[in-house]
Amino acid sequence: MVDGMVGATRRALAAVAALAAFGLGVSAQAQQVVKIGAVYPLSGNSASTGNYAKMAFEMGADIINNGNPELAKVMPLAKGGGLPGLKGAKIQMVIADNQGTPAAGQNQTLRLITEEKVAAVICCYQSGITLTASAVAERYGIPFLNAESVAANLTERGFKWFFRTTPVAADFAKAYSTFLNEQKAAGRKVDSIAIVHENTEYGNSVSSVLADAFAKANLPVTQKIAYSANSTDVQPQVLQLKEKNPDVVIFISYTSDAILYAKTMKELNWKPAILIADDGGFNDPAFVKAMGSVTEGLISRSVFASGKPGSVAAILDDLYKKKTGGDGLDDVSARVLQAFFVMAEAINNAGSTDPAKIRDALRAVELKPEQLVAGYDGVKFDDKGQNVQASTLITQMRNGNYVSVWPKARATHELVLPYKGW
Repeated sequence: MVDGMVGATRRALAAVAALAAFGLGVSAQAQQVVKIGAVYPLSGNSASTGNYAKMAFEMGADIINNGNPELAKVMPLAKGGGLPGLKGAKIQMVIADNQGTPAAGQNQTLRLITEEKVAAVICCYQSGITLTASAVAERYGIPFLNAESVAANLTERGFKWFFRTTPVAADFAKAYSTFLNEQKAAGRKVDSIAIVHENTEYGNSVSSVLADAFAKANLPVTQKIAYSANSTDVQPQVLQLKEKNPDVVIFISYTSDAILYAKTMKELNWKPAILIADDGGFNDPAFVKAMGSVTEGLISRSVFASGKPGSVAAILDDLYKKKTGGDGLDDVSARVLQAFFVMAEAINNAGSTDPAKIRDALRAVELKPEQLVAGYDGVKFDDKGQNVQASTLITQMRNGNYVSVWPKARATHELVLPYKGW
C-alpha cells in the first residue's frame, strides 16, 4: 500500500514537473514573438492604400528581425536579431482587414486584442474607423498608435492609450494658408477657393478646419461641396465648380473618388489655376499610376520625399521598391512605416509586452529627424498623445511623380503654375 502511494506520488510529481516544463516551454516560446496588430482597408474603396500599408509593415518587421547594415548606422533596431530589449524577440505583424467600414474596424480590433493577444495596435487609415477602433483599445487598455488619420477630435477624447504620429488638419491648414498667401503676394489670383470633401469623419473634420484657418488668413472660401465617398458619379459636383470657376480648388478625397474626379474634370474640360489635393486618395500609387499623366501640376501635401542618397528615407524607399516590384514609398506608406518603427522602439524600450509599460514607453519616445522615414521634425508626444513635432511638405505632380516644392528650404524642384492637367 505504501509502495503504491509512493508510486502514485512519484507519478503525480512527474506529471506536475512535466506540466511545469511544458509551461516554461510555452512561456519561452511566447517570448520569442511579439505580436503587433494592424487594422487597414485590404478590401473596399481604399484597398490599394491598405495593401501598400501592409507591405510597409512587413518590410519594417523584416528589417528589425533580420537587419539592414545601412540603416543600423542611425537606427539601432535595424541591426537585426529582433528586439534587444526583449532578448531578441521577433516581431510578428497580425494584419486585419477593416473593409473600409467603422463596424469592421471595430470588430477586427476587438479580435486582435482578445483572440490574437496582440501587444499593441496600429490603425486604421480612415479617421471614421480610427474613431471606433481606438475606443475598443481604450476599453481594453491596449496601446493604440495611429499613423495617418487627421481628424482633429481623435486626440480630444481624454483617451489614455491613444497616440498619433501624423501631422493633423491644423498643421495642413497653416501650411496651405501660408502657401496660398505667398502665391497671392507673387501676383497669382487666390480670390475664390472651393473646398470639395467626402462626407465622413475625415472630410468633414478637415474641411471645417481649413475653412476656419482660411477665414483667419483672409483667404475667401466661396464654395464648400460635400459628397459621398462611395459616389459613382461626380459630374454634378464638377459642373458646380465649372459654373463658379474658383481660382483654387482643394479636394479632400479617398482613392476611388479621387480617380473619379480627375476623370470627370478631364471629360468636362475644366480645371482651376491652382488644384490642391489634401493627400488622401490623390497620393495613393493607384491614383498616380492611373491619373498622373492627366494631373500634371497637381499640388498635394505629403510627409515623404525620398531625400539624398544614403538618408534613411532614400534607403527605405529603395527597399520598398524591391518589396513592391517598383513602387516607391508614398505619403501613407511612409507614415505607416514611421508609426511601425515608433511602436517597435517603444516596445523595445519597455523591455516588456505589458500594455502599461508600452504606453509609458510611447510617452517617453523621442526621435530625431535623421532617424525618420517621414519628413517630420521629430517624434515626441504631448499629454493627448499627439506628435508635437509632426510637420508637412507641399509636393507637386511632375511627369507622373510627386516632387517637393514647398517650403523652399526643403524643396527639390521649383513650383510650376498654373495647373496644367492634361
